[in-house]
Amino acid sequence: MKIYYSPKQLAHRPQQFMMAGRLVPHLEVPERCERLLAAVQRASYVVEEPRDDFGMEWIARVHEPGYLEFLRTAWSRWSALKNAGPEILPNVHPYRGAHDDLAPRRPPRASSPVAQAGYYIGDLAAAVGAGTWESAVAAAHTALAAAEALLAGEHAAYALCRPPGHHAAADRAAGFCYLNNAAIAAELLRTQFARVAILDVDTHHGDGTQALFYRRADVQFVSIHTDPTGYYPFFSGYADEYGAGEGEGCNLNIPLARGSGDAEYLDALDDALEAVRAHRSEALVVSAGFDAHERDPLSALKVTNDGYRRIGDAIASLKLPTAIVQEGGYGLDLLGQNLVAFLGGFNLASRL
Repeated sequence: MKIYYSPKQLAHRPQQFMMAGRLVPHLEVPERCERLLAAVQRASYVVEEPRDDFGMEWIARVHEPGYLEFLRTAWSRWSALKNAGPEILPNVHPYRGAHDDLAPRRPPRASSPVAQAGYYIGDLAAAVGAGTWESAVAAAHTALAAAEALLAGEHAAYALCRPPGHHAAADRAAGFCYLNNAAIAAELLRTQFARVAILDVDTHHGDGTQALFYRRADVQFVSIHTDPTGYYPFFSGYADEYGAGEGEGCNLNIPLARGSGDAEYLDALDDALEAVRAHRSEALVVSAGFDAHERDPLSALKVTNDGYRRIGDAIASLKLPTAIVQEGGYGLDLLGQNLVAFLGGFNLASRL
């Protein structure tokens, strides 16, 4: 299996995020990359850097120009403000207008980086700092390298992406995410494969990915996640969200009750894989989060290390060209073993 990683992803160093009314130390830290990288190297995988000339073409197919310009320039404009804080966090959001749900959002007329932060950053978990843009682009390029490997004939590739991406929408950062790495990889895969599925196994619903493909039939989105009635992202991820327009029936959410473990998760995965087969997908992108583990600091589920091995094994049964894109997982002592278990299960099953 090809594995890709860029050290440029270490430049993003968020300091804090809001949890239940308190600013707490950030969990999406550079050490996540270092732990994952060390684990695959110990397991004798060969790690390659993505090529550095992908540019912005595929990123711009997923994200709005105004949003990309904000991410690229916000830090320099923010840091020039009098009494600017150590990182960009929103303190104001636009009010909802009468027609907000009827058309795509227009770029904000306000030029202040404070106003634009409120427009383009959806919550207090997606701080922007000096290295955020560099790392986010490097993560997207890492996902593109994995997708490109499939186009070249590889059966599977893993993209060690950080920051993660599945909460990022076309013009919004949220939930530790800035650029939607899985969606960007799927767009590249669409140049060769008529139908692509994105299977999200992070413990949080991939609301950004769902929003990007909700009205499309060529890219299916299937997500297994913690019940959002009491869990982030709260406002999407419900079982009655099926897609709309041409995409009706191409969106499947399988929310799990708090405390669900391996048995419940694998039952849900059976349903998810059957949906991918029914979609007649020709290639697969896996948004691979390991934050459903029973000891992850953000988990409300009880998936075990062996559960991740079995999840990888089951996904490989689809026999599809597969790009595995790293999403969440915040227990630093757990990350490496969960990744190696997942990849080991996938590799073993794919050889059978």
